[in-house]
Amino acid sequence: MPALDLQLQPQNDARRGIVMALPGQMETDSLPPDVADSLFNLWQDPGVREAVRRSREFQLNDSATYYFNSLERMSSGAYLPTDQDILRSRVKTTGITETTFRVGELTYKLFDVGGQRSERKKWIHCFENVTALVFLVSLSEYDQMLYEDESVNRMQEALTLFDSICNSRWFVKTSIILFLNKIDLFAEKLPHSPMGDYFPDYTGERGLETDLRTLHLRDRHPTDQM
Repeated sequence: MPALDLQLQPQNDARRGIVMALPGQMETDSLPPDVADSLFNLWQDPGVREAVRRSREFQLNDSATYYFNSLERMSSGAYLPTDQDILRSRVKTTGITETTFRVGELTYKLFDVGGQRSERKKWIHCFENVTALVFLVSLSEYDQMLYEDESVNRMQEALTLFDSICNSRWFVKTSIILFLNKIDLFAEKLPHSPMGDYFPDYTGERGLETDLRTLHLRDRHPTDQM
């Protein structure tokens, strides 16, 4: 937080110490009471709230707010993870993960690959004969920087990678599907983090409704200009 020029309230310094002393992974069925209390009170601290609001300035999982807001439920002794709790958790993809499933008479093989720079060389040449490629882009990352290189915008990196895939000799005969997700987080960010601040060539009006309307119309009426 000092890097953001933010401070905790004095009574929360000890609570910060409890949280910072935790191991990277806890093998417990529920949060210990002192940890749950520390997390809950830290989340009420104005400094922490402001840090999360400015999360584009550092590396923070975009599900952090969801979990902070669910602390009371998740710290209960009777807590069981919901579908949303599981879906919003994140495990970094490394290497190539294969999933096989059937729909009717058809068998599908789905390969999940890591998008980080260090992972690409492991898979880019492996899929010459795939039927389709689904390229996922997080819309909410338009104002964030890469974990590997904090001088590079994540959305710009995704555009560069998408361009290289579309023009790669390995995917000449492959159908490519562009999937834009996390539009809810995108909508939350736009009022205080305008798209034009990060993409100067964006000439649309500044504002949430305009940016979302542009995406909606492009989705319903795609053109070659996209």
